[in-house]
Amino acid sequence: MQAEGHGAGAAPSPWVTRWAHLAPPGCQVLDLACGAGRHLRYFAALGHPVLGVDRDEIALASLARLPELQGRAQFLSADIENEAWPLAGQQFGLVVVTNYLWRPLLPAIVAAVAPGGVLLYETFAMGHERVGRPSRPDFLLQPGELLSACATLRVIGYEDGTVDQPLRVIQRIAAVRQPESSSGTLGWPLAKEASAAG
Repeated sequence: MQAEGHGAGAAPSPWVTRWAHLAPPGCQVLDLACGAGRHLRYFAALGHPVLGVDRDEIALASLARLPELQGRAQFLSADIENEAWPLAGQQFGLVVVTNYLWRPLLPAIVAAVAPGGVLLYETFAMGHERVGRPSRPDFLLQPGELLSACATLRVIGYEDGTVDQPLRVIQRIAAVRQPESSSGTLGWPLAKEASAAG
C-alpha cells in the first residue's frame, strides 16, 4: 500500500476535519490504508467506532495498544492490492482515504459508503511529479478522475490543484450517498461556515 506516510503524531488532514461534521453521529468510520492512524484517532476522539485497514501489521499492532483506541477501534491487516477485497458487502457511515490510490479499488471504496454516509478522499494528482513523490502515473489521479469515480454520490466539496505546507498537487472530494429515506430532506448538516452564520 502507498499509505499516508505520516508519523504517529501527525495531525489529521485539514480536508478531513473540514468535512467531518457530515458523518452521521456515532457512525462507524472506515480508514483505508490507515498508516499511523491519524484519522482513526481523530474520529475515535469524536465518539465514532473506527476500523483501520492496512497491510502493515506492525503499525496496526502499535495502534491497537493506544489507550484512546481501546474498545473503540478494530483493525484489519490486508493486502488490498493483491488479495480479494476484504469488506465485500459491508458499508460504513464514513469512509476516509488519504494519500493512497489503487485504481481497481475505487468502485469498491465508493460502494462501501452506506446510504446517508460520506466519502472523504484526498490523494495526489497529475502535476505532483514536478514537486515530489509519488511521481509514477499509477499513483497520481488524472484530471477529474475522482469526480468520475464518485458519479453515484452527491459531491459536497471538491478541489483539484496545488496546495502548500507541504507543497502538493492533489484532488480531494467530500461526497455523500443519498439516504434511502424518501422524506425529501437530505439530512446532511450545513458546512461549518454556513451553520455558524445561520
